[in-house]
Amino acid sequence: MKQIIILLFFSSLSAAGDHQSPAFSLLHAIPFVGILLSIAIIPLINHHFWEHNFGKISLFWSLSFIVPFYLLVHSFSTVFEVLVHTLTFEYIPFIFLLLALFTVSGGICLKGSLVGTPMLNLILLILGTFLASWMGTTGAAMLLIRPLLRANKWRINKVHIIVFFIFLVANIGGSLTPLGDPPLFLGFLKGINFFWTTEYMFLPMLYVSIILLVLFYFIDSYYYKKEINKPTETTDLKTIEVTGKINFLFLLAVICSVLLSGFWDPQYPVHIYGHVYLELQNIVRDILLLIITFLSVKFTSPEVRSQNGFTWFPITEVAKLFIGIFITIIPVLSILSQDGGALQWIKDLCYNDMMYFWVTGLLSAFLDNAPTYLVFFDVAGGNPDILMNKLSSTLLAISSGAVFMGAFTYIGNAPNFMVRAIAEENGVKMPSFFGFMAWSFLILGLTFMSYSMIFLILSLIHI
Repeated sequence: MKQIIILLFFSSLSAAGDHQSPAFSLLHAIPFVGILLSIAIIPLINHHFWEHNFGKISLFWSLSFIVPFYLLVHSFSTVFEVLVHTLTFEYIPFIFLLLALFTVSGGICLKGSLVGTPMLNLILLILGTFLASWMGTTGAAMLLIRPLLRANKWRINKVHIIVFFIFLVANIGGSLTPLGDPPLFLGFLKGINFFWTTEYMFLPMLYVSIILLVLFYFIDSYYYKKEINKPTETTDLKTIEVTGKINFLFLLAVICSVLLSGFWDPQYPVHIYGHVYLELQNIVRDILLLIITFLSVKFTSPEVRSQNGFTWFPITEVAKLFIGIFITIIPVLSILSQDGGALQWIKDLCYNDMMYFWVTGLLSAFLDNAPTYLVFFDVAGGNPDILMNKLSSTLLAISSGAVFMGAFTYIGNAPNFMVRAIAEENGVKMPSFFGFMAWSFLILGLTFMSYSMIFLILSLIHI
C-alpha cells in the first residue's frame, strides 16, 4: 500500500500560498530513471553488493536530483521546502502506515497443519483478495504471505504462487473500498462516495480476479503434479491455531486511524515550514500509527514473531528505497501536471475511457499510483459529482488502471517489494525486476486487454 495521504507537492504548495512549482526539464528526471534502473539491474549483476548498499544507492540518486535542483532555483529554502513537503505529506504517512501494518500483521501467526495443495493455495489467495479491500493491500499481504510460504515450504516449484499472490492480494484485491489502495482513498478525499468503488469496481475486480484465480489453479496444479516428494499429511483445519490475536485489535485501530483522517476535518492547518501546512487530522493519524506500532511490539510475544519468521529487513528495504523514489519522482510528476509541458503528449493520449485506463495504469506501474491517479482525475475535469455520474466510466477507467496495474512491477506498489523480500528470506528465489515484468506483462497484459475491451468499450457505447 502506498501512502494514504499524498498530494502533489506543487498543488499543495500553491494551495497554501502563491508558491509556484519550479520549471523542471526532462533532464531533472534522470535520477528517477537512474534509481529505477539501479533497482532493476544491480541485483542481477551483484546481489551481495545490492543487499549491503541499496540505501547508499538511494541516497546517491536523491542527491543527484537535489543538487541540480538547487542549481536551478539558487535557493536553499525552496529546495528545503520541497523536501520538507515530500517528507511530511508523502513519505512519512507512507512509511508510518506501512510500518504499522507490517508490525501488526507480523505479530499474527497462523499455525497448524497447512499443506500447500492447489486447493489450499487457491483458498488463501481468495481470502487475501477479499481482505485487501477492507484492511489494505499491505495488511492483507503481510497477514497471509508467511502462512502461504510455510504451507508451501516443501515445494520446489513455488515462484508462481508468490507472483500470483502479488497480483491478487497486494494489488487487485484492494479495489472495492478507499481502504484498499491509496488512489481510491485520494478519490474519497476528493469527494468520491465511500461505496462508489464498491459498486462500480466490483464487476471489474471480480472479472479480473476470476481469470487470474482460474489460471493460477491450473498452473499450480501442473507444478504440483511435478513435485516428487509430496507430504503424506493433509491440511487439518482442527489443528489451525492463531496466536498474537491482540494484533487484530491493533489492525482495527490502524484502519480507524486512516478513516479518521478522511472523515474528521477540524480545518486546523499546522505550519511546518515555508508554505507547507499539515492538517491536524493527518498529524493525529501518523502519531496514532506510531503508537499502534509500539503497542504491537510491546504486547506481542517475541516467540510469536519468531515463529512467524518476522524480521525488520523488508520494511527497512522499502523505507530506504522509497525515500529515494519519492524524492526523485518530484520533477516527473511536476512536468506531468503542467498544461502544455514536455509530457503533455501523454495526457493527450487520453481521448477515451480505454486510453484513460491504459495511460493511468502503465504510468502507475512505474510512478507512484496515488499522484498518477490525481493527475488524471484532474485531466478528466476533477469534479467528483460529474465523475461519479455523467463520467462514471471515465472514473472507473482511471481507478481500475491505477489499482490494477500496480501489479506490473515490483515498484508499482510497496507491498510488492515487501512480499518479494519476505519470500526471498524464506528461500524462494524470486524473479528479477525484468523477470517479474515478463510474468506480469504476459499474464496481466492479456487479462487487462480483455477487461478493457469488455467493460470499457461497453461503457463507451453506453450499453
